[in-house]
Amino acid sequence: QVQLVESGGGLVQPGGSLRLSCASSVDIKSISQLGWYRQGPGNVRRPVETNRNTGGTDYAKSAEGRFTITRDNAKNTVNLQMNGLKPEDTAVYFCNAEINYTAGNKNYWGHGTQVTVSS
Repeated sequence: QVQLVESGGGLVQPGGSLRLSCASSVDIKSISQLGWYRQGPGNVRRPVETNRNTGGTDYAKSAEGRFTITRDNAKNTVNLQMNGLKPEDTAVYFCNAEINYTAGNKNYWGHGTQVTVSS
């Protein structure tokens, strides 16, 4: 089992920045893919940015150039630095961990952290 706990959400004005952090209960070097997803009001959950332990990173088009995902292996955390925030970035942000077991892949989710971008 993997437990993920997000932090760092809040209310920010347009153009501002936030840094989200997700703490893992297991060594993140063992996690095949770590990522951030978001779910806005009335919308489905969509990927924002994901990072593979082999080094590859995928971005949503809306996040490219503004958001950066990083892993901190020493602290077993994955962070999302968000700059230039826009009202449409308002959503609950979820941390995701995907592990490739012999029997197949399994996904784990945090409970989410609210990000609200508003003046």
